[in-house]
Amino acid sequence: MQLKPFLLDMWLDSYEHEIEFNLASSEGPRWTLNEILSLAGKGQRQRFLNHDLHYSRPAGAEGLRAAIAEMQEVHDDAVQVVTGASEALLILMWLAAEAGANVVLPRPGYPPFSALPESLRIEARYYAVRKENEFRIDLEEIKRLVDRNTRLILINSPHNPTGATISDAELDRLHEFTSSREIQLVSDEVYHPIYHGPATRSASRLPHATVIHDFSKAFPLSGVRTGWMIEHDAKRRELYWNARTYFSISNNTAGEMLAEIAMRHRNIVLGKTQETATRNLRQLASFMSEYRDTLGWIPPRGGVTAFPWLVSGENSRPFCQAAAEQGILLAPGDCWDAPSHFRLGFAAMTDKFPDALDRLGEFVKSWSAANLTRA
Repeated sequence: MQLKPFLLDMWLDSYEHEIEFNLASSEGPRWTLNEILSLAGKGQRQRFLNHDLHYSRPAGAEGLRAAIAEMQEVHDDAVQVVTGASEALLILMWLAAEAGANVVLPRPGYPPFSALPESLRIEARYYAVRKENEFRIDLEEIKRLVDRNTRLILINSPHNPTGATISDAELDRLHEFTSSREIQLVSDEVYHPIYHGPATRSASRLPHATVIHDFSKAFPLSGVRTGWMIEHDAKRRELYWNARTYFSISNNTAGEMLAEIAMRHRNIVLGKTQETATRNLRQLASFMSEYRDTLGWIPPRGGVTAFPWLVSGENSRPFCQAAAEQGILLAPGDCWDAPSHFRLGFAAMTDKFPDALDRLGEFVKSWSAANLTRA
């Protein structure tokens, strides 16, 4: 049993730690430990500094679960804390790994969506997220992929890397379909509630949907390595609890405490992400309009990433490699099996985002001029 190479993280790890302008990031603006602790009261800060470094509860710290439940508008019991959304995906795919099983997934999509079931020998069936359809899902296409061996259908809204969203009406229809066939509907909502158009409601409102979320994207605190699942089905929760006791036992207590502070002050934390993403997206829209002869795009309706493409149709990896040599990090589309595209994150950088676009503009001009010369 092997996992295919994680091309995206291999690419990011090669550059992001020393690059001048990181436009490949899928996170919001960064926070320091001191900034998060400053949101807490004195008593909570002292509790953090003096707490015992012991195992947490497998389901998650009670205070954190209560804070998450408040945001998701569910009962505390519906919350299972995990080590990031990555562990949630591992648990779900592991439990789906039955003989003859298949799962239905988006393409393009976050690379572990496909790598995990493939490594577990689960048949992966893909519905296309196409630029010709403005990256919207096609419900009829999803339905055609389903049969009696389908264990789960996974959706991602806002979507990584395109920024597309699924409307409440579409989600309701999909939930009705999966419920009638007893297929698990999994909604990856790590960018919820960051929107640039009509906001959509969390799938946590739906009785037969499973939600996964974390503190790495909309809550840009990836270093705390904490995420959660919302599950209304008590039997499924028992399975998640049991699986995570084997995989990771529990979260680290310091990360859970920091996550709880961020969750209880989510208006501030999420507000900073939304404000930064909104401001930078306006600038990015102007940039993309200026360079539309070279770069195509569909403006994202949510999240903090866009998925532009080279109008020429050529593979974007040489383009991204050359950009990195100029101090600008983008993520090549072959990491998502979409070679002409590249991912551009627009919320990790704050004050330097205009400078990053200026540098990128200079690079695009030089790239276009070089292509004309070669032609």
